[in-house]
Amino acid sequence: MGDLIRITESAAKRVEKLLADRGTPDAYVRLGTKTAGCSGLSYRLEYADKQEEGDELVEAHGVRVLIDPKALLYLIGTEMDYEETDIKQGFVFNNPNQKGSCGCGESFTV
Repeated sequence: MGDLIRITESAAKRVEKLLADRGTPDAYVRLGTKTAGCSGLSYRLEYADKQEEGDELVEAHGVRVLIDPKALLYLIGTEMDYEETDIKQGFVFNNPNQKGSCGCGESFTV
């Protein structure tokens, strides 16, 4: 079985920088979901100093991302990317499980 999610090189570089700026280059980020927005769910990224019971570990391009077990079914097959344009920057999630999203793109349904 392949990775649960795919982390692009751009996303990995951004995670690496965030952890270095925080002073914890050996830590993780945890990807999960939370109830929010008009479509029901939104993505949540947070710092994690250790792997918790049930977390799934994905390693790519030198970084480690934990997947919150409560969000795992919603995230399988997702590509985590990072984009910078003239007007916005941030992580972008290309999720094959997503059935719809709100107009502003902040929340989604599965």
